[in-house]
Formats: sequence, structure tokens, C-alpha cells
Amino acid sequence: MPDQPMMHAMQMDAPGVPLHRVERPLPAPGPGEIRLTVRACGVCRTDLHEYDGDIHGLLPIIPGHEVVGLVDALGEGITDLAVGQRVGVPWLGHACGTCRYCRSGRENLCDAPLFTGFTRDGGYASHMIADARFCFALPDGFDDVHAAPLLCAGLIGYRSYRLAGDAPVLGLYGFGAAAHILAQVAIWQGRKVFAFTREGDQAAQDFAREIGCAWAGPSSAAPPEPLDAAIIFAAVGELVPIALRAVRKGGRVVCAGIHMSDIPAFAYADLWEERQILSVANLTRADGIEFLALAAQAGIRTHAEALPLDQANVALDRLRRGAVEGAMVLIPQAS
Repeated sequence: MPDQPMMHAMQMDAPGVPLHRVERPLPAPGPGEIRLTVRACGVCRTDLHEYDGDIHGLLPIIPGHEVVGLVDALGEGITDLAVGQRVGVPWLGHACGTCRYCRSGRENLCDAPLFTGFTRDGGYASHMIADARFCFALPDGFDDVHAAPLLCAGLIGYRSYRLAGDAPVLGLYGFGAAAHILAQVAIWQGRKVFAFTREGDQAAQDFAREIGCAWAGPSSAAPPEPLDAAIIFAAVGELVPIALRAVRKGGRVVCAGIHMSDIPAFAYADLWEERQILSVANLTRADGIEFLALAAQAGIRTHAEALPLDQANVALDRLRRGAVEGAMVLIPQAS
């Protein structure tokens, strides 16, 4: 009897417990699903929130939701994808299609969603199963490593950017994977971008200026001029009142993360004059299609460092310490 084909992955069993390598029989895709050979998977701050227990999903789980792979098997009913085709798998892995949010074009708020690497196994693996309807064709101009960060840092960052509105002067708080992509989009569109980093993080400030930001400094500093909008990528609630004081009348502060520490009390005067605070939840497929086309048109360059899959714990630790310029991407090794 021939040996059963196997896959391998880095699995999380419980918050705070290091991921470990597992081997499983290679799964078969069900109706409406595809199986991918994973080529690259980005390491996202949401993965870190999951590992640290800030958010709670399915356990055990294979994390990872910035997945680039090649289709290697088709489930029943798949006619618009082909074996060998390259696709990307984002955070939103499934939506019910029938709840009030899905019916009104807001599948990002679906009442019965599945999230890649959180409530269904993700891309820290050699292979994975995905809902074919929630996979994206990827622009040819991005190789696997540099395409991976587009699938969350780019996509959810772009939704945040859209919610920020028409903001000629834009502040980005937390200059990591998402901000370095969105800064390029904003600058390409003719906006002035100010980058705010951790205190003393000169490397991140230099990186922001290299990308084209008009100013970079610590989050505690006042910007050179009032902001029309601010997007907070750092998971730090204390930044909300700081950003409110930095935006002009009628300005918006967009909180882009899935998790943030508690927002401290602040004076009503900081919010007055029609300033707004918004949160962003997940993404829609329409966001993905629009952003990926824009990324190709604008010539976005993601800064990504590739690491072997078995260094997933190293990558998460570096992300926690802020020892990353741009993004990190895991590459599965051959079994």
C-alpha cells in the first residue's frame, strides 16, 4: 500500500506556548474549496495577538493569514480556478452570505465568518485548504515573498485608509508592515504623510523618510502641521487621545487593529468640533480586488524579510520587540 501523502505545519496549541511542528495527512478539498501548496505566508501582528492571548479563536490552530500559494487540488464545483494558478488567501476566509451584513455588502461584519489562521487553519504550513470564493488573483509584478504582506497589512490597511477619507495630510501611528505599504499609496496619490513611531526608534523613522514620508518622529510629538486624519496601527490605546489632539477640526482617527489596549479617559474638548473615532473590522472581497489593482498600478514595493517556516517563533518574538523593518514572511521547507 503506498504511503499516504503528508503535509507539515507550525501549530499553536495554547496562548503563550511556542508553536511546534506537526505532520498531518494531506487534506482533500471539499465542495467549493481548493487546496494550496503554500509558497509564502506573512507574519502579522494579529498572529501575535492570537499567540499572546489578546484574542481567542479555535485551538489548536495553524496560524497565518497572508498566504500566497499555488492551487494543487480543486474541490467539487470549482470552475474559475485551475491547478497551478497562484492565489492569495486573506484574513476573511468565509462569510455566510445570508446575514443582514452580507446582504448589505458588509461581509466584513458577517455574523458567521471564518478567519484564516484563527478559526480555520492557515498558512504557517506546507499546504492548506481555502474557500475558493475568498481567494484573490495576485498581481504578476509581486513575487511570492513580496506579495504576502499585501494580503493583510495591505488589505486591512487599505480599508483603514479608505475610512480615513479625503485627507491631504495623513498621520500614521506605528510604522510597521501596514503603514509602510499605505504610506506609499498615499504619497503616490499626492498626500503628505507624517510617520509616528515608538520613542527613540530612529531606525523606523529613517525607514519612513526613505519611503517618502514628509516627517517622522515619536508618537508623543506634535506633527509639523495639523492632520486631516490619522490611522493608528499600533495596538496602543493611549495613542487615541494623542491622535485626536493632532487632527484638525472635522478630522478622523481610525483604529486599524483587531486588538488595542484600553483607551484612557480624555477631555471632551479633544473630540469636540466634529472629530471622529472609527474602528476597522476585517475586509471585504471588494476591498481586496480594488487594493491589489491599486498596488500594482502604484508600483508599491513591500519591504519583506524571508525566514524559514520553522522560525515562526523567532518571527513572532521579533515582531513583539519591534525588531522588524517592513514585514516578515515565512517560507515552508520541503519535507
